[in-house]
Amino acid sequence: MSRTRRLVVPLRALLVATFAALVVTQVAVLPAAFARMAGESPDLAPLRWPLLALAVVGLACVEAVVVCTWRLLTMVRDDRIFSDHALVWVNGIVAAVAGAWLLVLGAFVLLVATEGLAGLAALLLGVLLVGAAVGLLMVVLRALLRQATDLRTDLDGVI
Repeated sequence: MSRTRRLVVPLRALLVATFAALVVTQVAVLPAAFARMAGESPDLAPLRWPLLALAVVGLACVEAVVVCTWRLLTMVRDDRIFSDHALVWVNGIVAAVAGAWLLVLGAFVLLVATEGLAGLAALLLGVLLVGAAVGLLMVVLRALLRQATDLRTDLDGVI
């Protein structure tokens, strides 16, 4: 068994743990955190539900990335990663990252409009920068996968 295939099992275990943590966060942690925020800062109480909705949908985008990564790991395990079908899953990751980035941007704008650039808004600015870097990195990796797929197709045609 190749080293790449041996890494698929622990990566899948991490993906399962990540997915479970995201679901628990969506169902239990976020509602409690935003309820506490509304109780401690009455001026932010009107933002409780919009921010909760943005956070839950943002985490759903991360869950979509986990699912797409799982499918790509299956393709790596089966040595089918260099195919046009893999691009579908990579495009799913790019779309989910872009969607999450737009949601964080919306939350950032909402917070800055209400309380200025402080606390959580400053944290969201950092998340926006990291999210933009991850999104652009995924676009570059998609282009590399496209090139590798084309080269593999050409090589298979020669052999």
